[in-house]
Amino acid sequence: MAGHQTVLKQEAIDALVTNPHGVFVDCTYGRGGHTQMILERLAADGKVLAIDKDLTAVDDAAERFANEPRLEIVHGSFSQIAEMLAERGLGPVDGVLIDLGVSSPQLDEGERGFSFSHDGPLDMRMDQSQGQTAAEWLNSAKASDIAYVIRRFGEEKFARRIAMRIVDAREEKLLETTGDLVKIIEAAVPSREQKKHPATRTFQAIRIFINEELHDLELCLDAILPVLVKGGRLVVISFHSLEDRIVKRFLRNQARGEQLPSRLPVRDADIIRHLKIIGKPVKPGDEEVSNNRRSRSSIMRIGEKLT
Repeated sequence: MAGHQTVLKQEAIDALVTNPHGVFVDCTYGRGGHTQMILERLAADGKVLAIDKDLTAVDDAAERFANEPRLEIVHGSFSQIAEMLAERGLGPVDGVLIDLGVSSPQLDEGERGFSFSHDGPLDMRMDQSQGQTAAEWLNSAKASDIAYVIRRFGEEKFARRIAMRIVDAREEKLLETTGDLVKIIEAAVPSREQKKHPATRTFQAIRIFINEELHDLELCLDAILPVLVKGGRLVVISFHSLEDRIVKRFLRNQARGEQLPSRLPVRDADIIRHLKIIGKPVKPGDEEVSNNRRSRSSIMRIGEKLT
């Protein structure tokens, strides 16, 4: 838990927990900051299902909440939320929280390979028990595929230059560490942005791709409505524009309801809407950003199930 600060903790739990006797899902346990606060708000008959891809996070939960009967921790992707609830006889639930941030321990531990600031194995997998590492992919992928990933998920304008440098460099020596990748990116990027390391977007892009983060988010959102009770809340904290775009579009479409031809004689009141959007998007205040620089890009959106 040391070093990790949960983003928008108070705001998220205030929005999420409307029934102290309910069942709630924390889709991204991380280091348990949100889970802890949910439990503090619940009565003795409340229940929390916490999910995480990261086995280290699962181990943390098992140890920290060993004597907490209201909590169950599951190793896996939140894209499987419906199956996880069904297997345990839970649901529909009163609230689902999705915090899409990478936890500070993942970023600060060099051996995980998430950060360009700490040299270590070029891994980047949230679930280290399966899947290919970033190094394995970068050492075998075509330049066009690498460029597409960096451009698509990192919105990096120098994606092609970086991809070509990666392919050239691996001809002499395979990429093994985050330091290897950082040197290639620094040599490939011809200009510098103020207060932004040139490797920021590329590391983000590769991490998102390796962990299928956006795909998992879309699958989870598609599964949300059937697992929520009427009046149940969905709370999502995003950290970059690609995630937030997906969440914003989902909430907007569900709140707007089925789009019918304008000439059909259907009253607005007769259109079935599945969600209503609660309030405006929430961003961290100046004090939180001052205390936790990593919170500065976060944005929280809230939806409530109608039907």
